[in-house]
Amino acid sequence: MRFTEAELTAALTGAAKSVLAAQDKSVRKGRRSVDEAWTALTQFERFQLLDGLGDQVLPALVGLPDVEVETGTRPTFTDAQVTAAVEERIGDDVGRVRRAVLLKTRVTLVKIALTHVPPRSDPDALTVPDHL
Repeated sequence: MRFTEAELTAALTGAAKSVLAAQDKSVRKGRRSVDEAWTALTQFERFQLLDGLGDQVLPALVGLPDVEVETGTRPTFTDAQVTAAVEERIGDDVGRVRRAVLLKTRVTLVKIALTHVPPRSDPDALTVPDHL
């Protein structure tokens, strides 16, 4: 699938915030929001989180089949398409149990990332604000 750089960035950031929400105890207990936890991270901590997820999520997103996306909507994929894209990226040097765990985890991460992809905009209807 051909995603724009902005779409991939939004997808990866959304997945990273979801992982951060699961890891951060104060977010899980409701003491602060995910966005507050995200802004509390240093730039290097954000980089480490995004880098680790990028190796897992981005190849699977790029490996998804091409689909027509209407303007104002997000791309949608079936569970079988997402699973197939993730399975192609998992190496053969992994054991059976570890492969099953990796598959399930990465499929979930890719689905979370896809929910954070912004709606597709029409490039022909691009409007430039007056202040520029």
